[in-house]
Amino acid sequence: MFFSVVIPTYNRKPILEKCLKALELQVLSASSIVSDYEIVLVDDGSNDGTLEWLETHKDEFPHVRTFEQEHMGPAAARNLGVEKAKGDTIIFIDSDLVVTEAFLQAHADALTEAKEKFGNDKFFTYGAVINTANFENPTSEPYKLTDYSAAFFATGNVAIAKHWLEEAGLFDTGFQLYGWEDLELGVRLKNLGLKLIKCPEAVGYHWHPAFNLEQIPNLIDKEIQRGRMGVLFYQKHPTWNVRMMIQMTWIHRLLWGVLSLNGAVNERTMAPLLRQLIKSGKPQLALELARIFLNWYNVQGVYAAYVEAKKEQKI
Repeated sequence: MFFSVVIPTYNRKPILEKCLKALELQVLSASSIVSDYEIVLVDDGSNDGTLEWLETHKDEFPHVRTFEQEHMGPAAARNLGVEKAKGDTIIFIDSDLVVTEAFLQAHADALTEAKEKFGNDKFFTYGAVINTANFENPTSEPYKLTDYSAAFFATGNVAIAKHWLEEAGLFDTGFQLYGWEDLELGVRLKNLGLKLIKCPEAVGYHWHPAFNLEQIPNLIDKEIQRGRMGVLFYQKHPTWNVRMMIQMTWIHRLLWGVLSLNGAVNERTMAPLLRQLIKSGKPQLALELARIFLNWYNVQGVYAAYVEAKKEQKI
């Protein structure tokens, strides 16, 4: 087994350094089935000096191979990474993920065990992702209930045989805004009969800055984008399951409409409470409360994009 760890990156140099250093510190057992591994880093048009920094420090990262493209988004970047990968098994992570030293071995063990169990390779392993705002020591963060994910195929921490990605058709580059390109590929993989194998021992710590009010405009924009891409997801797979995932149901419309008082609970009206929570050292609680109006924006974005698509007779 030869691993190709495919990582798209865009203007994340500080945390990318931690990400790559952690991957260079992997410990493989003496009896490991992993012959070797590479790190396929695809720079998606960064302008923060990422590639220049890597060229200066290339001796520190012997497993890294770098490629670059114009800024076209993570779907195109991951596709380029898969195309350039030398390995038979692809591991997708994001460039703000810091893994433990047993990360690769844990995926290898889970893949081997599943192959022995099923007698084929129609599966992929999905590791644990723990969210943290601790930049200095991200791996010290404990697992939290909010870290649970019910996603079938998410590229934050997943290992899969390369040929299944190729057979499924890779990522759809039509997803040029934020969201859903990995879960959409997951639907196609599920249709091919692949199973999800949880691998909690393959732990990655997803770093992001602690929540503050200055992030809210960008978060709202992401939710609107996610809504638009959700409709594209539904156009490709018009099922009730996808409608539930993208929040395009009367249930979600009612839920977030009631909780947000039809939009009256928003970034302006909640600002004093959120500011107080952040000031008192509770930024995560502030973010969870902010999700009330963030989800409202998402649902609004979904239905606005759906109406637009119907006018264009795409649905």
